[in-house]
Amino acid sequence: MTVRTTRRRVLVSAATLLVGALATTACGSPQQTADGGGEGTAPVKVGLVYSQSGALASYGKQYIEGFRAGLAYATDGTNRIGDRPVEVTEVDDAGDPAKAVSAAKDLIGKGHKILAGSTASGVALQVAPIAAQNKVLFVSGPAATDGATGVNKYTFRSGRQSYQDVMTAKSFIGDAAGKKVVVFAQDSAFGKSNEAAVKAVIGGAGATVSSVLAPASATDFTPFASQLTAAKPDLLFVAWAGTTAPAMWQTLDQQGVLGSTTVVTGLDIRASWPTFGAAGTKISFLSHFFDGAADNPAAQAAKQAVPGGTLDLFHPDGFAAAQMIVRAVQEGGDDVDRMVTALEGWSFDGVKGRMTVRAEDHALLQPMFQARLSGSGDAITAESQKVLTPDETAPPAAAMKG
Repeated sequence: MTVRTTRRRVLVSAATLLVGALATTACGSPQQTADGGGEGTAPVKVGLVYSQSGALASYGKQYIEGFRAGLAYATDGTNRIGDRPVEVTEVDDAGDPAKAVSAAKDLIGKGHKILAGSTASGVALQVAPIAAQNKVLFVSGPAATDGATGVNKYTFRSGRQSYQDVMTAKSFIGDAAGKKVVVFAQDSAFGKSNEAAVKAVIGGAGATVSSVLAPASATDFTPFASQLTAAKPDLLFVAWAGTTAPAMWQTLDQQGVLGSTTVVTGLDIRASWPTFGAAGTKISFLSHFFDGAADNPAAQAAKQAVPGGTLDLFHPDGFAAAQMIVRAVQEGGDDVDRMVTALEGWSFDGVKGRMTVRAEDHALLQPMFQARLSGSGDAITAESQKVLTPDETAPPAAAMKG
């Protein structure tokens, strides 16, 4: 089902009964996970605030597809928690923090005790305080900023964070001591969180780290390519999101940057792969997820449920969000503090594999992947080179701020 309106309330329909029949969760069968709630037959009201439009709309589309698949999986195809139907209100924030805050306040005012979504890092950082002020559960989505971990007791995340990306990048270069590392990123919350993570992780391991930050609105990347070449790094870490990525990569390749050093970046959504062109074979990819990276009951169920039958980068984030919400309500009913307790320390089997919500700061510990691209044009495929365990990429525990 494609979202077409800016704001609407829907009773999410079951994707397929087969989805739930295929799978088991960490607490037993999907139906066992869905039993309970203790609040009669009143609907469970969930507000999803994410990017239906704007630069990250493609990410938001995968998130909502994953959420629907995950909800069907976690409830054995019923989309009910016990006797309670799950009622979802979807709101488009267009990647704008102000719109997201307004939407969050509106949903809370209408009785929603559960919010999820946040495709953009800047949105997550603005919605999290609203959740704490109003004591509602907030499960952030694809937003990668490290700042969402440990920000307050009511905020969780269903995706990875920048630190986990950087730990995966570090695995490509071995001993970082004495190496020169340059971060090339957008001057945004996402870019700055990656910059901070590289300085903390690779810089903390003995490398000298500097940065070249481009305005998010930049379209001419030649001046930045010149800066990167002049820096002569041992490792160039590129953190980029949005529609300008193809032009950026083409420029770096044409200016000789990719041939002059080891370049590591995150593997973006499948639709972006052909845009790498010849650059694709010159890049080492850290990966949050791609189709085929994992094969388990949750991944199989998601693959059957999503349109087209091919999983992509942010399907696991939506899927995990639904699993977490079902768990929270099953254990906590409408008591948000009990929901929080139910999620803290919980381990479950998601699309990526075994994941754990760390109790101390709500970091989501999860597998990460090294990958390479092969083929060309529409026949490009990703191949896993190494699976990093959750412990290998775990960020240091952060003190809970609120």
